[in-house]
Formats: sequence, C-alpha cells, structure tokens
Amino acid sequence: MQVSFSFRALSANGTCRSFVCRRSMRQRRAAHRERSNRLPPALLRRGFTLVELLVVIAIIGILVGLLLPAVQAAREAARRMQCSNNLKQLGIAVHNYESAYRQLPAGWNDWQRTGEPGWGWAAGLLAFMEGDNLYRQIDFRLPIEHAVHDQVRVTVVPTFLCPSDTGPELFEIAEGDGHTTHIRTGLGHVLNHHGVDDGDKLFQIAKSNYVGMFGTQELEIAPYRGNGMFYGNSATKFRDVIDGLSNTLMIGERSSRLGQSIWHGNIPEANEPHARILGVADHPPNDPAGHFEDFSSYHTGGVNFMRADVSVTFLPETIDFGVYRAMATRSGGETLSYSE
Repeated sequence: MQVSFSFRALSANGTCRSFVCRRSMRQRRAAHRERSNRLPPALLRRGFTLVELLVVIAIIGILVGLLLPAVQAAREAARRMQCSNNLKQLGIAVHNYESAYRQLPAGWNDWQRTGEPGWGWAAGLLAFMEGDNLYRQIDFRLPIEHAVHDQVRVTVVPTFLCPSDTGPELFEIAEGDGHTTHIRTGLGHVLNHHGVDDGDKLFQIAKSNYVGMFGTQELEIAPYRGNGMFYGNSATKFRDVIDGLSNTLMIGERSSRLGQSIWHGNIPEANEPHARILGVADHPPNDPAGHFEDFSSYHTGGVNFMRADVSVTFLPETIDFGVYRAMATRSGGETLSYSE
C-alpha cells in the first residue's frame, strides 16, 4: 500500500503559501469578477448618492405642492354638496309641512307679541325630517328658555349644520344689551365694540347655519311684517308667493363669522333674537360690510340658498344686488331671468 502526502507551507499568520493554494485563490477571484461583470449595473448599486436623494425629495415636494390645493378644493366641493343636500332636506320638510297644515310654519310663534313662546320655523319642521323624537320633547306652549327644554336647547341637529362652518356646535348665547348688529367695514374693521355673542351669557345652546328669508325690510323695525317667506306669526301659503316658487328664496346660509344662529326660535332675552333664526337681503351674499342678519357662508365665492320650489342654488357674491333683493320677496312682482 502506497501513501501519498501533500505538504503546504503556511506563513506565520496562517496564510497558504503553496503554489497549488495560490492558484486556487486566483481562480476563485477570477470567477467572482466574471460573475460580477455579467450583473446589470443597477444591481451593483447599494444606495442613492446624496445628490440623488435631494433631487427625489425636491420632486416629491413639488408634487405635494401641486396636489394639496386640488385635494383641498375637492374636499370643499364635497362639503358644499353636503350643505346643498341639507338645504334640500329642509325644503322637502317645508313642503311636507305645507301639505299637512296648508301653510308654512311661522317664522316664530308669538301670539301676544311678547317674544314668547318663540318657537321658530325650524322647530316646526322636526317632525317632517326624521326628528320626531326631538319634536315630542318640545312643549310649544312654553318658552324656549323654560327648564323643561334644557335638553332640547343643547341638542345638535346635523341637518342644520353646514360642514364648511367648523367650530363648536354648542355656544353660550349672549344676553341682549340694547346693541343691534355687529358690523364690519370693507376693510374688516369693527364699527362698534359689541359682538353678537359678547357680554353676559344666558345659557348654552346648539347652533344652526340656516335661517329663513325675512325679505328686504328691516328685521328689528318691522318683525311682524316681512315681505319674505317667514316673519313673526307668519302663516304664508304657497298661493301667496305671486313671484313664483322658483323665483323666491326661502332658506339660506348663515356663517358663524359674526355670531351664532340657532334653530330653536326667538329668545327675547337674547341679543339679536329675531336675527338668530331669520335673515335679510340687506347686503349681497358674503359682503364684508354686512350685518349679522345677512346671509353668508365659508364657501368660496357665494352662498347656498333653497328656493321655494325646493331647488338649491348657489348665489355668487357678484350677483346683481337688484336681482338678489327681488328674489328675497314673495310678491314683489319683479320679472327675473337669473339662473346659475
């Protein structure tokens, strides 16, 4: 039997120094280089350079800057559509009320003209807009501020809220102090020192963003003689709308910019009691010089209104003021040709 031996010389650090070993290592390196040369360049990269990373970040920033306004515009369009749907629901409720009672609900009920009980047009619609449970909690013979209505006063009705008007849904309503309106000039300067919700508070109450159309007359001077669809103790019938249901505004938006409106009705002890539920076409929509009792919104360019035929229209801030005031009256006899 023959035994063969293979000797390899090792260096001090253990490295193979034999000819056979060195040849084997050279072959492995060559094979590795050959495989590496066959790989695509993209697979050989192990990351981005700093310049490439900065370019990518800059591109992403530009895309976000371009897309963000579009996303915000889409969201506002959706909110405006929801607001329009709210008005449509109110219009259907008004027509159902008219079918049941052969007249529209009063702007507010005030048989002795003392301001009480004061329940307004929106409270009368609750039974016709899936609010029957809330409607049954109201004793329409007692005033809004009576203790029996403590829970009713703070009940938020989503249909009465515009989604574009963010903020608290409950607020502390201010006590009347003899001051009338909160006015701003075209530059946004306040002309008086008393806001609608400034001063001593009465109690907490739920807000609303929709008010009935009183007309074009001064609300505080003639609260029981409005030339619109709603006023104190009104009993308007559709046959009284000589101008035509499609030419007459019934309900419109009111933003919270100058103060809060309510759905409950007239509270005589409160500041601006009539204007909390009714509006006047005294200035164009969203007029920066407007009064609290005007119509306004947080929508860009105009305000949503519901006409007496239940159609909802978006009146721009640039509408002809004469046409706007003509649409605010129920029997002015004007000839209109306005359409969106």
